[in-house]
Amino acid sequence: MGRWLERKTDVNVVVTENYEEMSVAAANVIAEQLKAKPDSVLGLATGTTPIGLYAELVRACDAGEISFANAQSFNLDEYRGLPGTHDQSYRYFMQDNLFDHVDIDVEKTHVPDGSMEDAQAACDAYEQAIAQAGGVDLQLLGLGHNGHIGFNEPGSAFESLTHCVALKEDTIKANARFFETMDDVPKYAYTMGIKNIMSAKKVLLLASGKNKAKAVYESFFGPIVPGVPASVLQLHNDVIVIADEEALSLCREKGVI
Repeated sequence: MGRWLERKTDVNVVVTENYEEMSVAAANVIAEQLKAKPDSVLGLATGTTPIGLYAELVRACDAGEISFANAQSFNLDEYRGLPGTHDQSYRYFMQDNLFDHVDIDVEKTHVPDGSMEDAQAACDAYEQAIAQAGGVDLQLLGLGHNGHIGFNEPGSAFESLTHCVALKEDTIKANARFFETMDDVPKYAYTMGIKNIMSAKKVLLLASGKNKAKAVYESFFGPIVPGVPASVLQLHNDVIVIADEEALSLCREKGVI
């Protein structure tokens, strides 16, 4: 599902009509990865974009089309200060949307430990776990409105590894509705760095909706600059972008696809 486009850059773009088609196309890429290498190390993401993809993977697993039994996973990020049992933690999100519904060994699912107070120890432990797994085979990414990937906001160093970041004020305010008081809202997060993302053997980035159109255009057809973190993906040798027509609308307007 979806059609491949010839592009002016080396990044492969699959254009889909809508979010649902994007989710199915992305699930097919991950399914092929698992079939080719059942013990794949998957880098996973949270947010609204991959929810449809995860639902499709659950369906495929239920149908016996794929298995996660030998796979393991590493998530991009987690809020510092939130235990995995908190319903706003990314660990909880992953359990709710994927892990609890497929045949993956929960001991092989990794999310940064938000309950660890020692930030450096938490980041070092995550780096060690990734290295012990042999690195990530396929890294799934969403795309922020400003081109951020993970919690790597504009200006993030391209050489960064797993680190603790201070959340921006607008992010904190936007999250306030999910917590009882402002004091409860996380102010920091642990995130894989851009170097971690670039170290993955394959990268799969998803984008849906007109509000992502500028970020898609700048990330894949603009200059490679820290001000647009995802632009560094132009330097990766195996990237697939799956985006719907709305997310590609500016690219079409500019005549680059």
